[in-house]
Amino acid sequence: MSKQEQSRTVAELAALVGGRAVGDVGASVRHVASLEAAGEGDVAFVEDEKRFETARACRASCVIAPEGSASKLEGLKSLVEAARPKLAFALVAEALRPSQRLPAHVHPTAAVAESARLEEDVYIGAGASVGEGTSIGAGTQVHSNCVVGRGVTVGRDCVLRPNVVLYEGVSLGERVVLHAGVVVGADGFGYVRDEGGVYHKFPQVGTVIIDDDVEVGANSCIDRGALGVTRVGRGTKIDNLVQVGHNVEIGERVVIAAQTGISGSTVIESDAVIGGQVGFGDHARVQSGAVIGSQAGVLPGKIVRPGVWWGTPIQPLEEYKRLNALWGRLPRMREEIQELKRQVKELLARLEDKA
Repeated sequence: MSKQEQSRTVAELAALVGGRAVGDVGASVRHVASLEAAGEGDVAFVEDEKRFETARACRASCVIAPEGSASKLEGLKSLVEAARPKLAFALVAEALRPSQRLPAHVHPTAAVAESARLEEDVYIGAGASVGEGTSIGAGTQVHSNCVVGRGVTVGRDCVLRPNVVLYEGVSLGERVVLHAGVVVGADGFGYVRDEGGVYHKFPQVGTVIIDDDVEVGANSCIDRGALGVTRVGRGTKIDNLVQVGHNVEIGERVVIAAQTGISGSTVIESDAVIGGQVGFGDHARVQSGAVIGSQAGVLPGKIVRPGVWWGTPIQPLEEYKRLNALWGRLPRMREEIQELKRQVKELLARLEDKA
């Protein structure tokens, strides 16, 4: 067992997730696994009754399952009934394998400015750079080849994976995780065209503030405000390859899937859910409780109210489904129209013959 892995009994796991333990409650669990791959010492989960047959054949030491399902899953070594098995499984995974914490260390090849302030237990990896006047909180990990610019503030227990770039003056809260290749604080895409057709750069002198418990996926970019602030709220989770434009405001606990592009000055309120490859025009607003489906297009200035939305331009899901069904009928409708035109032409010809 590695230093990061923890061993728990089934009874302890049930107490952790507020569930009910059944069977060998003293069995030891060390790892999480899928139903198909699980073996001795593993815990797996099932939440769909269609998968119960697979669960019954599972060799795991423990299976997390929906409440009231023990009688349908007889033969398992042990079982934890939980109201939300997938959530319980995630909580168990956190308990069995907490985040790896590297020991305090500054690699000899790292470049740390004399005026930078590193609190206790900070890890700085090979080839990393920390600029003048920067502050890095206790327990934070700055992995290899990261660039942390001048005057940056990084809170406690953050993780900057390899090749993360923080431009000057940006601010991260506590427990922020930025995956490989994330760029925070690059100039926004703002230009003004003169009478001769030449583009002149609009000032990009604002900053970025990322609040506590935010996670940003690999190769995503969050641009600095033009004259103000680009902000990402507490607990928000951003997937890989997401572009956040200048002066965008993202609230708390927002979820944004991969390849979404958010144009400048858009506001996404707390608890919104954004699917993958969604495109936002500038100055749009997504209200709290809105869910936007994948590949939707939000026009500039559009207000997206609570509910489920889809399509381009974006529309309520029920309307989108109705119109999508009509699109599928267009080839047949075209044939019917062509046939009607033929019949009308034939009738007109007959009337002319009788005239």
